Formats: sequence, structure tokens, C-alpha cells
Amino acid sequence: MSSKIIRQNLSLIVSNMQVDKLYLKQISLTEWYRNIGHKDAESIDQEDFTKRDRLAVLREVIGLPYDKPYKFCASCIAGRVPKFLDYFNTHKSDLCALRLIPKVAGLEKLRMRGKTVEGALEWFDSLDIDPSNYRAEIVPHSDLPLFGTIFVVTENGIFGEIIRGGHHQLTQGFYQNQKPIVFSYNFSDWSMSHEDQEVLEHLKYIVSLLKVTSPEKQQYLSDQLSSTFSHDYLKGYFETTSSVEYPLFFIDYNRILDSTFAEFSFQINKTASRFSGSCASPGVAQGRIRIVSIEEIHTIDFREGEVLACTMTSPDYLPLMQKASAIVTAQGGILSHAAIVSRELAIPCIVGVHELDKLKDGSHIHVNATNGEISLLN
Repeated sequence: MSSKIIRQNLSLIVSNMQVDKLYLKQISLTEWYRNIGHKDAESIDQEDFTKRDRLAVLREVIGLPYDKPYKFCASCIAGRVPKFLDYFNTHKSDLCALRLIPKVAGLEKLRMRGKTVEGALEWFDSLDIDPSNYRAEIVPHSDLPLFGTIFVVTENGIFGEIIRGGHHQLTQGFYQNQKPIVFSYNFSDWSMSHEDQEVLEHLKYIVSLLKVTSPEKQQYLSDQLSSTFSHDYLKGYFETTSSVEYPLFFIDYNRILDSTFAEFSFQINKTASRFSGSCASPGVAQGRIRIVSIEEIHTIDFREGEVLACTMTSPDYLPLMQKASAIVTAQGGILSHAAIVSRELAIPCIVGVHELDKLKDGSHIHVNATNGEISLLN
């Protein structure tokens, strides 16, 4: 084997190790909001805790498919009450996700995904918690994902990302094989960062489910859920997943997060220039680039106004993010959790940057996050 191939393989192994370490450190979006001290953190928490209640209403009124949960009080699981045992004995070999939603203010949501119901029960039993403080939701899970999407329906249009494979690649910002496809729909025409007819048809189908032409149904949803509409499309932040077993599930409908993007002038960058990516948070900045690996986060002398460059941000990067004049990442998506937090911090951010590893540490660069371009100044 040539030395060049060996170096390439070693580089790939190191890159995958970096991603694995970062992925293990990822947290939910609501936890990100708490970590930055956002004024709406508590209401965003509550919005997350009640999302399947809203999805259930949408299922009843407009037929929206969602991952309908089996609901139990956590004490019922701990006490192995007959209702839970009936469910367990029927479904113990099924793959699932288990969410423990706090009933007491200040507690964090606890979650596990990808185990069988039997394995999830073992995880539950290992937790050091007071079950009376939680309620539980168990939803189906698949190991054969087809697509995941995150998108926002605003007054001016719909934009977001879709990726082949697991939905977590979008929320956490790490993709394994293919990059996310960025898309937008201005209620008339579609635009995509990469043309793919199968993807486009899937997106058209998803979006069609959110069009509510009946004035009576719009009024009902407005009364029951405080829903709002644009061009008859239900406004909000949405997540979906599809798999071999489950053709389509909506897994989030959030009425708060879309306001973050109300004034976002969204552009799709189709010019794959050397140092280009997707705009996650608009703005322009310049400074010395500091390339920071996960091992260096707590020891590096990162100075105010420098440009933070990394594979992808995780919560450990937050003190550096708050000091940076701009953020550029090799992976990540426009609606990944870290990207949304960059917008809340009002820091220009470009994700999915081509050839980011070719930029030298300490180089003076200009970051135009609005159009997704980076240029060298020296």
C-alpha cells in the first residue's frame, strides 16, 4: 500500500474519531438555549415537551402522520403496572425511542433511542431518578432510515435541509455519507443546492401535507393550537423522518423557533468555490482563523474577535463561540442545533465549508456568511 493511501486512510480514521467524540457531546436544542441563557429557554422547553400533543391534533384535523407515542407515567413503568406489562409483553422486541419528560421545573428531559423496548427498560432501571417527577413516551424507531428533514415555514416561504439516512445527522450536524441538500420553496418555485428528483418529490409530498385550504380547519387550529398560516401553509419549525418501515413521520411542530427565521433572507449557494458553504447565521466579519480540535477546547488561548474553525461545534465550544467574530465549520447544516444557536448569538456562521482543512491556522480571512463565502486576506 502506498504511503499516500496510508496517509489518506489515517486522515479518514482521525476525522471519524473527531466526529464520534463530538457526537457524544451533543445535547438537545433546548439544552443549548439554557446554556446560552436565552430569555425564552423555559417556554422553548415547554414547547418541546408538548410537541406530540400538538402533532396529535394535526393528525386528527388534517391527517398528518406522526410517531404516535405510547404514554405512561414513569412510576407506572417503575412499578410494572399491568397496563405497562401488557404493552411490554407485546412490544419488547420492537426498536424504540424512550423519552422521559419532566413534570417538575428545572429537570432535564432524558432520552434513549435505538434499543429494543426490553433494552430501553434496562436503561430506565439504571437511572438514578425519582420516577414520580417524569412522564414517559415510547415511540417507534427504525434502523433503516431513508430521509430526514428539518425545515421552517415562514411568511415568505419554506426553507430547510434534507438528508439521506438518519435524521440526527441534521440536528447534530454530522453527516456520514452524503451532505444535506439545502432547499427552498417560495410558494411558487423550488430551489435546491443539488438536483435530485427523488428528493424533490419527497419534499413536495411533505409540504403538501401542511397546506390547509379549509377556512374552518384553519380557524380550529388557530383556536386550539394558536397556529398561524401563510399562503394556506401551516407556519412553524418542523422535523420529519422516513424509513423502510415507516414511510413518513412528522416528529416536531414548534411554534416558537420559526420566529428566529422571520427576517432571514435565505439564499442557496450553488457555487462550490474553494472555501464556500451554507449560511447558518448571516453577517460579515474578518479576523485571524483559529482551528480548534475537540482536544484543544479547554487549553487553547482563543482571543476575542478571532474566527473559530472546527469540524462542528458542540456545547464545549460555547465559550469560544461567544468570543468569536465568526464561526466556520467543515460539517453541519443550516438548521443544526449549533447553527440556530449561532443565530441567537448574532455571530456570522458558515457551515459545510469546502476545503476548510486547507486554511492555515492564523491566516487572516474575510467571512461573508450572508453568501457563504470565505476569502483570504493575506
